[in-house]
Amino acid sequence: MEAIIWEHNRLRLLDQTKLPRSIEYIECNHYQTVAEAIKKLAVRGAPAIGAAAAYGLVVGAGQIEAADRQTFVAKLADIARELGDTRPTAVNLRWALDRMMMRLAAAPEQDVQELRRILLDEAHAIYQEDIQSNRQMGEFGQALLPDGARVLTHCNAGALATAGYGTALGVIRAAHEKGKQIHVFADETRPLLQGARLTAWEMLQAGIPVTLITDNMAGYLMAKQQVDCVIVGADRITANGDVANKIGTYGVAVLAKHHNIPFYVAAPLSTIDLRLSSGDEIPIEERDPREVTHHGGQAMAPEGVQVWNPAFDVTPHQLVTAIITEQGVIYPPYLENLAKVCGNNK
Repeated sequence: MEAIIWEHNRLRLLDQTKLPRSIEYIECNHYQTVAEAIKKLAVRGAPAIGAAAAYGLVVGAGQIEAADRQTFVAKLADIARELGDTRPTAVNLRWALDRMMMRLAAAPEQDVQELRRILLDEAHAIYQEDIQSNRQMGEFGQALLPDGARVLTHCNAGALATAGYGTALGVIRAAHEKGKQIHVFADETRPLLQGARLTAWEMLQAGIPVTLITDNMAGYLMAKQQVDCVIVGADRITANGDVANKIGTYGVAVLAKHHNIPFYVAAPLSTIDLRLSSGDEIPIEERDPREVTHHGGQAMAPEGVQVWNPAFDVTPHQLVTAIITEQGVIYPPYLENLAKVCGNNK
């Protein structure tokens, strides 16, 4: 199932808030529709929202009425800022938009129609490169999984969270494609249940055995020696190897450390933000309290209760066994090795 489709000069985004009950696409004729889809998690996952925002910029470029390059680029920069403000934590969002604008800045063309074509080509490149990097990541990461491995994952880091194939789930897919007998344990991932709604669905679609558990069962499952490793995705990785991922990831990492279970993070190099020295500097998005107090439109908590609803937490690098990228598996010391890998790929 493709989360992002560009076809006949139109952008369509799979509405992941409707899965698995129904498969519906959002027709994005305006960049504001793309921005709203990112805000409401209709499209989600760091690589996916980066690719969606790139195409959103293309859609916005088509809305601009300008005859000269200077006016066109100025108006496009405003659209890029609006798209970039939709979700603050995932670095891929800003990375993709910055890449699009830098590509435009480097283009000598003055014709506005030609600039629109350049933007579309760059969006296509971001999309295709993400799929390729995910497959490369999967190939490196699957080597870490022995035949018969029981893998716990949190949230959804599959094809739905990327341009295609997946990061953490891409590693699992690659192992499955090698003929390894992999069994997945999927945390439900509260409050939006991406694990229950999306990861479980993806694994069933791929024919990979999966067992759904509630978030508070992970520790007991590990204590019963039913988990061989943990693999999660990431929304931002800082220079020292601290990892921001869906809320609840930190708790899983602590449990894995206590039970001496490897904790792997799978993410493309575009998710690594060397500008930030540690996870303390990552902006953490806080979301609508109704995501916690309500379910399916029905109140589940008393009216007036205070709610704290951060969308992400930060896992310290000391709890991360290795980071799986499209350039290979990176081990500690992360401050040195992340800089080395990212520096070699500038």
